[in-house]
Amino acid sequence: MFKTIQDFVNEWNNESQATQRVLDTLTDASLTQKIAPDFRSLGQLAWHIATTIHEMTSRMGLSFEAPEGEEHAPSSAKTIADAYRAQAAALTTAIQSQWTDAKLAESTDMYGEMWLNATTLRIFISHEIHHRGEMIVLMRQAGLRVPDVYGPTREDWLERGMQPLV
Repeated sequence: MFKTIQDFVNEWNNESQATQRVLDTLTDASLTQKIAPDFRSLGQLAWHIATTIHEMTSRMGLSFEAPEGEEHAPSSAKTIADAYRAQAAALTTAIQSQWTDAKLAESTDMYGEMWLNATTLRIFISHEIHHRGEMIVLMRQAGLRVPDVYGPTREDWLERGMQPLV
């Protein structure tokens, strides 16, 4: 759980930068990739991540501009990546200017339950990491090279002349 706003911002900066690298790798053609017919597409997952920033944190009273059309993903990978970039920065600015550390210990109604704001921020980041992982699988299926997130990718190992473990 986060004890200070700066603790959150530090972790958010690291995770949002990793997510941004993933989003910046998407192509317009890759956005339609699905694991199966009745599942979210890669583009819809990416858009969900971008729009959840405002959707979830505004429930805790943070105020900043939200992207239009939260339900349907744009058909442009650049539009999605740019929206995420703007939302990630807006969240950082909002939480640093609108909250003090004491706000982390307050509770807010989140989807019918009372959650500590610090807990909500932890769940918010975990939610993004979860969907980012789903996206990476779909990116591989779409033939995209995935960026490193927590360490080298298979391609990184091969380029270094090392054999990745299988």
